Amino acid sequence: MNTNLSQQQIDTYRENGYVVIENFLDQTELSLWRDAVTEAIVERDGRKMPGSTIKVGDDDGINKDSDYYAKVFDQMLNLWQTNDKIKQLMLDKNLGKMVADLAGWDGTRIWHDQALIKRPWANPTSWHLDTPFWSFSDRRALSIWVALDDATLENGCLYFIPGTFHHTTFDNPGIGKNMDAIFDFYPQFMHAKSAAVPMKAGSCSFHNGLTIHGAGANMTSGFRRAMTCAYMPDGATFNGIKNILTDEQVSRLKIGDLLNDESQNPLIYSSSNTRNV
Repeated sequence: MNTNLSQQQIDTYRENGYVVIENFLDQTELSLWRDAVTEAIVERDGRKMPGSTIKVGDDDGINKDSDYYAKVFDQMLNLWQTNDKIKQLMLDKNLGKMVADLAGWDGTRIWHDQALIKRPWANPTSWHLDTPFWSFSDRRALSIWVALDDATLENGCLYFIPGTFHHTTFDNPGIGKNMDAIFDFYPQFMHAKSAAVPMKAGSCSFHNGLTIHGAGANMTSGFRRAMTCAYMPDGATFNGIKNILTDEQVSRLKIGDLLNDESQNPLIYSSSNTRNV
């Protein structure tokens, strides 16, 4: 992995709330990531989360628009917990340091990974924020998005509204079917210029969880696969939102408790070098 960052890349990220890293993976590494993700997805047998019976595309009886969202992307979370190859990739300390350098914190913990697969003719991913969904609140939280296939204007590449993370909040506008729904919360960005971010397979982007972002529809007969991971700083605390946590985990937490369970949120990098994986 090309985990060396230039100061210009760090500055770009901190100004715009996202940055693209070309050729993050070489061809051998790209093949390894593709094979590992494919294996992990097959092992999961459609289940979205470890230990869950809910499968991709299931109508959970809560989301009245589940049929629409099932055609946005297939989403499988925390593959690192169920596949050793994904675990080795996700817990790489050099990746953890890369995240720490971008975010400006001392220690990096995984919040969750997820495979995101747009199937042929998939619906667009509407403008949204990430951090307001999560069980901690930190303005520096961010995600990596690794392209396993070429992400193009035609098949659903990412789009960002640069600089928005400086102004958005932890209020959760959700993610609607309409692309412009987020502007009900943030009308000041209604006329902002968006940036399309096509990427070659093996490249990646990082984005702040408070940067407004989305993805286009897949207007092709092929797949657009990506592997992502969300990160939080060491020392993050529970904010009362369940998100990916189990009922049993939530029952043991109160607001303000540290989210430092190594089996759920492993520390993959610390500047002290005493706990690096």
